[in-house]
Parts: sequence; C-alpha cells; structure tokens
Amino acid sequence: MNKAQLVELIAKKTGLSKRSVAQAMEVLIDSVKNELVRGRKVTMTGFGTFLLSHRSARTGVNPQTGKIIRIPEMKVPRFKAGKDLKAMIK
Repeated sequence: MNKAQLVELIAKKTGLSKRSVAQAMEVLIDSVKNELVRGRKVTMTGFGTFLLSHRSARTGVNPQTGKIIRIPEMKVPRFKAGKDLKAMIK
C-alpha cells in the first residue's frame, strides 16, 4: 500500500475528504520528522516508536571499484513495533 492508497482508505472509512486526510497525513509525517531531527522519539501507543539509532563509523568496499572506503558514523531513523502491532502480525 502506498501513501495515496492509504489516504483513499482513510477517507472512505472516516467520510472525510481525501484532501483533508492528505493534509493531516502530511502534518503527521512532518511532525515525526521534526521530532527525530531534534533527537526526540515519537511513541504511538499500540502502534510503535520512531527513534534515532547511532551507527558507528566503519570501513566498507566500493562494489564498482573494489576500493576500501570509510563510512562515517551517522544517526539513522528506526521504527520499533509496539506490543499490539507485534501481536497482530503473529
């Protein structure tokens, strides 16, 4: 399912316009992004938690040239599924 399909599904189930649902979804996504940029986690009880994880610097190999390269440390976004979501998927 992509974003457009999700907007359509929510609009049908709620009776809201697709435009309203799309705007609300954009606000949700932007809010999660902004909190992650600030280094904060976002928890949605019953669904899961969006958080930042630290990835240490390491060496790698460029697959095109075979050269060894240094990959810098970085923060990466993660999603940890909540208890209810895990239970539904089993």
